[in-house]
Amino acid sequence: MIIIYHRNFEKNYKKLSSKGKNELKERLVLFAKDEFNPILNNHALKGKYLGYRSINISGDLRALYKTEGNRIIFISINSHSNLYG
Repeated sequence: MIIIYHRNFEKNYKKLSSKGKNELKERLVLFAKDEFNPILNNHALKGKYLGYRSINISGDLRALYKTEGNRIIFISINSHSNLYG
């Protein structure tokens, strides 16, 4: 599995608080070991995000990604309301 970060993901990452960045790093380590660990609440999305998946980072913070072959591309990280609202 190869993990890639889209430029939008990187831009959103820079806007996170230091606590948010640390939580993301912890979740990505967990994701790399087991992408379907129950803590991540990894689930498929519908509607305009059909084909994408989401994982929980913290209370309201979500990371969106899509899979292309053996590559996982993280597209965005933001609050639930900003992503889906």
